Amino acid sequence: MSQRAPELPVLANAGKSWRVLVVENDAQYAESLIHGLRRHGHEVTAVERGGTALQVYGDADLVLIDLELPDLDGLEVCRAIRTVSDIPIIALTARGTELDRVLGLQAGADDYMVKPYGFRELMARMQAVMRRARPVPRTADVISHGPLTIDAGSREVSLYGRPVVVTRKEFDLLHLLASHPGSVIPRNRLMQQIWGDSWSRRTVDTHVSSLRNKLGASDWIITIRGVGFRLGNG
Repeated sequence: MSQRAPELPVLANAGKSWRVLVVENDAQYAESLIHGLRRHGHEVTAVERGGTALQVYGDADLVLIDLELPDLDGLEVCRAIRTVSDIPIIALTARGTELDRVLGLQAGADDYMVKPYGFRELMARMQAVMRRARPVPRTADVISHGPLTIDAGSREVSLYGRPVVVTRKEFDLLHLLASHPGSVIPRNRLMQQIWGDSWSRRTVDTHVSSLRNKLGASDWIITIRGVGFRLGNG
């Protein structure tokens, strides 16, 4: 029997908006949860299967996952994500024993809530998890490389003081390269750290090409053939 969907009280928006991936097999529960999250300004993507979650989690800021999924055990999905990503994960499940909680946390979940739960508590736990995962930016989070500036806090890029509009993955790629100036970052590390389970070798090349075009010079990202990439000087 389906669990009752959580209540949806009207809460004050904390001013933060996140991309939330909901992995939930119960259609009624998922609909109510999605509605509540969107009412509070969050962008929501919902999937029913663990395999699909492993393909799309890289575009989310936070994952809310039921452990009872039709194709994969939710614990396995948590483990698979955690091996390549530090994205915050909250398990939402009917499994409520102490052992279940321990297994969920050991599998990589940052928090664990048992159904039925209160929506107000879920929002508070989401905020707490995100505070731990995304601390207030410091000055050191702004990387300057000549005329190129990369702000990790606001996730903004500027060149000669002018904003450069980049996608989420393009920012992650550029930030990773800029965080290791002078070092060559292997292609495999880029694939694993930024795209997780993506299998296309052309994924990196496509994003590198797009960044070079947006930065106006191919020398901003140097290809080290057979190894990987490093940040250049434009």
